Amino acid sequence: MSTESNNLPLWVQHRDTVIEYSKTANIDWRTGAPPDYSRSNENLAKESVCNHLEGSLEAIVQNLVRTFEMEVSFKTNPQQWLSIVQDKFRVSTNGDREFDATELGAKGTYNVFMANSEHYKSSEESFESSHKTFHTCFPQGFPWELLEVYSGPPNVTFKWRHWGHFQGQYKDFAPTGETVEIVGMSVARVTDDLKIISMEHYFDNSLFLTRLTAGGKVTDDTTKPSGCPFNPLGSLFKRFKKT
Repeated sequence: MSTESNNLPLWVQHRDTVIEYSKTANIDWRTGAPPDYSRSNENLAKESVCNHLEGSLEAIVQNLVRTFEMEVSFKTNPQQWLSIVQDKFRVSTNGDREFDATELGAKGTYNVFMANSEHYKSSEESFESSHKTFHTCFPQGFPWELLEVYSGPPNVTFKWRHWGHFQGQYKDFAPTGETVEIVGMSVARVTDDLKIISMEHYFDNSLFLTRLTAGGKVTDDTTKPSGCPFNPLGSLFKRFKKT
């Protein structure tokens, strides 16, 4: 499938094109202003493993998912999300419960993706706290890209990767400096004009959290300069008492 991008619906064009259009549409932005993805675009250009041909099915699906993620993260009113069918939309992760657009907008994508586990309790997190948590541990961003498409519309099945450089603290766990990557699969059911009716995501979130807790818990000693672990002279002097 290959189509000139200017003949495609707005929501499957580049994310920045959607944002530019939205600047004149009286959008309820979560931060009061449209997002700036310039740093993310730089990271994608340097670190993406795929370079999909413009107008290809892969590029179209990637654009759609990126626009969807942008709208969930930055547009507070789901009725203003161009990428979905508002009254039908549902999303689930790993076969868990489905969320509609209003619930997703309130909880945020991180909480819907992560659910409840030992090291992350989505039921105790807000939209704001979840974003602060992951923006803190990935200060350079947490880009997403599509790897492969296995089936086209109306049921689009695709493989993707999320990655980030773990350089900030995750809750009370120390950063490792490693690149943390998640690879998963999704199924998006779409309309004839490529709006999302439903999405199902599948990935190993326990493996992701294992990577984020691998550095061990941060303690008060973490910020103190470490001394020599063994001082032979000190040991020697302790054997002699002053008389």
